[in-house]
Amino acid sequence: MSSVPQANPGLPIGSPAPEVNPGADTTSLSPLILFNQEVIRCQRCTRLRKYCEDIATSKRRAYRDWIYWAKPVPSFGDEKARVLILGLAPGAHGSNRTGRPFTGDGSGDFLYPVLYDAGFASQPNSVSRGDGMQLKDCWITSVVRCAPPDNKPKNSELKNCSPYLDQEIKLLTNLKVIVCLGRIAFDGYLEHLARTGQSERKPRFKFAHGGEYALPGGRFLIASYHPSLQNTNTGKLTRSMFFHVFDRARTLVNSSDTPRTLRR
Repeated sequence: MSSVPQANPGLPIGSPAPEVNPGADTTSLSPLILFNQEVIRCQRCTRLRKYCEDIATSKRRAYRDWIYWAKPVPSFGDEKARVLILGLAPGAHGSNRTGRPFTGDGSGDFLYPVLYDAGFASQPNSVSRGDGMQLKDCWITSVVRCAPPDNKPKNSELKNCSPYLDQEIKLLTNLKVIVCLGRIAFDGYLEHLARTGQSERKPRFKFAHGGEYALPGGRFLIASYHPSLQNTNTGKLTRSMFFHVFDRARTLVNSSDTPRTLRR
């Protein structure tokens, strides 16, 4: 049986941002911590907020002793990261329960061991906000910050969340590689480029696992299948395929290499 997570005692690099009490002195907090606090307070999508809260009340039997996070999920990682991992949305009984991206469900069980082997994570297992996990040179976020029913956000909900992605990427000043997990995240990043004037229109890049593209400002985009159980249990996404994506990201941030031709 899972235990209720304890509060995180400190804030090392790559740790979850602490919650800030209303009226507290925030002058010493970094812009990204303050950004995460803004995300946590968001109430823009009534359907998503109700769904997250309902899930937190009903729970799964395996997690009946947990106090679910049930709020918009803040991003997680190293504020000096050169690699951004962009996902779809929190899982209903994963991030919506634990309060940290890709933590507490099958997708995270697949992702974090690969990040650990690729040198981006301090440990292979991610179970709660207080488990000591730290990310190195890596930041994880998503195009939607609340768990959607059936993992399918509405277009209006994607639009409501899009300003957060724009603001967040602006604050991540060292970014060089963006890894998009799944087509929705991939399209969300392309829309970000158009929205922020980095492209005249949404680029017509083709989504394919392992596809690489040069971006404005010397950045690179890598596409990957999402590490959902639907993809990993069927063999559509294997561990070696996934590791290659992050090994390639590591190579790109440490060199002046250019993206390879997209595989078809």
